[in-house]
Parts: sequence; C-alpha cells; structure tokens
Amino acid sequence: MKVLDFTGLKNVQKVTKGLSQLLADLQVYYTNLRGFHWNIKGKNFYVLHKQFEDMYNDAAEKVDEVAERLLMLGETPQHNFSDYLKVSQIKESGLVTDGDQAMKNILETYKYLIHLERQISADAAEIGDDATVTLMGDYIEEQEKAVWMMVAYFQ
Repeated sequence: MKVLDFTGLKNVQKVTKGLSQLLADLQVYYTNLRGFHWNIKGKNFYVLHKQFEDMYNDAAEKVDEVAERLLMLGETPQHNFSDYLKVSQIKESGLVTDGDQAMKNILETYKYLIHLERQISADAAEIGDDATVTLMGDYIEEQEKAVWMMVAYFQ
C-alpha cells in the first residue's frame, strides 16, 4: 500500500526533487543560524541572539514538515548531513560574529529559498498538489515578511 494510491497524485518527481533540495538547503541554513546564535557579538547581541534562536527553531520545524511531505509523496528524505552538503546551494557560513554580516547572509539565503519555494509551488500546482502549494505559500509569506523587517534593520 502506498500513500499516493489514496491521494490521487501522480507524476510527483519534480515536486519531490524540489522538496529534497529544500530539505538539504534548510538543514544547512539551520546550522548556520545556530552558529550565528552562538557566536554573535557586539551592540546588537541581545536582540540578535534571541532572533537567531527563534529563526533556527522555525527552520527546524520546516525541516520536519518538508521531510514529512516527502514521505507523504512516497520518497524517503535524506538524513545524513554529508548528503545535504553535496547538494545544498546554501553554503556553510563559517564563523560569523558580526550581526550585520549574519543578517546579510540570512537575507541572501531567503532570496534563494523564496525562489526555490516558488518553483516547487509551481511544479506542485501543475499536478494538483494543493498541500505542497499551500506549504510553500506559507513559507514564502513568512519569509517575505522577515525580509521586509531585515531590510528595515539596514535602513
């Protein structure tokens, strides 16, 4: 018995490929956020330390949601960090202690993630995968708001 036998979804390969990419990217993003949280210094430490914690908790939740969506679509999500590093378009940040540098890294990450999520949403819409479309839409909405707030931080 397979989940897809009951959902009516077919030709999910483009969607699962995109979600697998997103999973790898989110895992590296999560790890970068942990590093920012641990190592940030300077006048904005107090605010950014808490913000980065909120962001990595949110990223961890997204990792779980994407992995579970992959399972619902009949795929087995990767779970080895070495596999994530091979395919992730988000690179490990290394040691970052400057808040502005960390925020710029996050803005660039969001730019990439929003683009990827829009592509996944479009692929999901083509096959009538409303659940994935909704999931990506929720992520995009949240990330666009975060981008707006971070851009305001620099103004």
